[in-house]
Amino acid sequence: MTITTTDVAKSASPARLYRVGEAMELLSLSRSVIYELIRSGRLRSVREGRSRRIPGSAIAEYIALLESEAG
Repeated sequence: MTITTTDVAKSASPARLYRVGEAMELLSLSRSVIYELIRSGRLRSVREGRSRRIPGSAIAEYIALLESEAG
């Protein structure tokens, strides 16, 4: 079974905040790549106390950005 970016976008609930580790699994990217995307502004994130969280809507937006760049 092949997982597509649409499947990932559907599994990323817009109302949910994901830990970096969860975003790593959803996007199949390393921790350093996730943090680089956050630093560059390509992946939005929020701070909750001392931790960094990534909104589900930000994951969906990043996937849409990748698809628009590819097509």
